[in-house]
Amino acid sequence: MELGFVGLGRMGMNMVVRLLRGGHRVIVYNRSPEKVREAEGHGAVGTTSIADLVARLGRPRAIWVMVPAGPATQDMIDTVVRHLDRDDIIIDGGNSNFHDDARRAEILKPLGLHYVDVGTSGGIWGLQVGYCLMVGGEEAVFRQLEPLFRTLAPEHGYGHMGAHGAGHYVKMVHNGIEYGMMQAIAEGFALMHKSPYGLDLPRIANLWMQGSVVRSWLVELAGRALEEDPALQKIRGWVEDSGEGRWTVQDAIDQSVPAWTITAALFARFRSREEDSFADRMLAALRNQFGGHAVRARE
Repeated sequence: MELGFVGLGRMGMNMVVRLLRGGHRVIVYNRSPEKVREAEGHGAVGTTSIADLVARLGRPRAIWVMVPAGPATQDMIDTVVRHLDRDDIIIDGGNSNFHDDARRAEILKPLGLHYVDVGTSGGIWGLQVGYCLMVGGEEAVFRQLEPLFRTLAPEHGYGHMGAHGAGHYVKMVHNGIEYGMMQAIAEGFALMHKSPYGLDLPRIANLWMQGSVVRSWLVELAGRALEEDPALQKIRGWVEDSGEGRWTVQDAIDQSVPAWTITAALFARFRSREEDSFADRMLAALRNQFGGHAVRARE
């Protein structure tokens, strides 16, 4: 199958390579020319602009946009649309908000353009093991693109979730769950790190992968990280959030669904970025005021 692909970041480049290995013809564009040249080295057809990319595709065209969510994705989609014709397809494989998907589909429908949202999970390991793909949009268009999904995903690793936005909605909840799982693993290993037993944490992570109830890819990755740096002394405990955890919590509020674990995990990430926070200084001041408890001066 032939596909236009925009965005050659960490995931985008690996996805292009996997598609090429699967026998697809991939025409690529990236704002950084060196990334285009790298993709050409793998067998892709490089281009110098969106207009150039579109011109090299046969109709009906399918273009996969894989750039950061938010304004960058919207700007790129707006640019691509200006060069397309009826029955062409735009695929957003990033981490867009599902509300944006429904809005975009409505805008593109009168133009005769199809829109597909693909929640993509797999990270930097996707090239090797495949990507889990959660797809939203018209089912007929999903079937049309299925050869691409079949190549990108492991066996049984892709599916049509429903109408426009359903793919990114399921991926959003997936990431919210991921927040909670990661937080629980982090807290458990922190507890064992402080235990009086001198526990071998990498060994325990590997042990838990052998038939235990908590065995998972995340536990496997925890073991890898601990083998490289047993005390995790080389990194700061500063944790970013991609935005999907926030959207998951907001949707839980909108739907009146109690999501305590995901919410707490999101707040734990916020807390990781604070050093000597005002709230902590207020707590120390209050204990001093009502109980005369000692406080430590700031350095």
